[in-house]
Amino acid sequence: MTIAPREEVEEFVRATFRSVWALELLCLLRNNRDRSLSHREMVDALRASDFVVSRSLDNLSAMGLVSRDEDGSARYSPARGDADRLVALTEDLYGKSPNAVRRIIALAANPGLAAFADAFRLRKDDK
Repeated sequence: MTIAPREEVEEFVRATFRSVWALELLCLLRNNRDRSLSHREMVDALRASDFVVSRSLDNLSAMGLVSRDEDGSARYSPARGDADRLVALTEDLYGKSPNAVRRIIALAANPGLAAFADAFRLRKDDK
């Protein structure tokens, strides 16, 4: 069974990102793939805290998407062959539908939130 590209990207987003910060950081690193970025450069570019950047880097490193140096710098370096394609598709979807991608990340990180939101969804009566 073939998965549609949008579904594949949504599954990748759910499995990969624990926060929108992590996605933003990965996009930053991918757009600077020709070099490593220092921790300070990442914090400044994202206007994020040291903690947010460190936590996002931990997640992205564990997923095999970035490599880190001892000095705290990081570089985009997807380990899997299809990872760069999925990251590119994710970045494209995020550019076109940022709220949809944010929602996917938020619901994946907070499963109880999805159940709560579903409780308020209007449903058609089955007649």
